[in-house]
Amino acid sequence: MTRVKEEIISELNDLPPRTYGEVLDFIRYLKSRRRKAAPDTALASEPVLRKDWLRPEEEEAWSDL
Repeated sequence: MTRVKEEIISELNDLPPRTYGEVLDFIRYLKSRRRKAAPDTALASEPVLRKDWLRPEEEEAWSDL
């Protein structure tokens, strides 16, 4: 287990049980934010990559597929 994970668990153990729901909500929020960010990043990079994708050399390289 990593040191940071151990610290998180230690901090969680110091909280009153009534706050566990808030912690769980925050963890789920972080996970959902991470899932949403990945497609946004891919879409943002597409215009930059398109310059390379549309070069004649690329067309030739992939023409047999």
